[in-house]
Amino acid sequence: MFVMELSYTAPIEAVEDVLDAHIAWLDGYYASGVFIASGRKVPREGGIILAAGVSRAEVERIAAEDPFTLAGVCEYRITEFIATKTSSDLAGVRENPGV
Repeated sequence: MFVMELSYTAPIEAVEDVLDAHIAWLDGYYASGVFIASGRKVPREGGIILAAGVSRAEVERIAAEDPFTLAGVCEYRITEFIATKTSSDLAGVRENPGV
């Protein structure tokens, strides 16, 4: 699983100019089952996306195609972790590393 942390690199007005495209991009990855949660940071200086079921290379490609990235209004920090324990609602994304 991946934590995709984005930080805004432009004024919020520039971020809002591409917000609709960003939301459509999010919706596509929710529909495909890759994204399982997302939202704004508080204070509003970026956001967090949880992604599962893809490789690191794939999640990096996904981040690169975010309209926010393409517009140059954010940067991503991607952290991989092994979700060995989850709520029952997230049981489908639990991982067993065999350790």
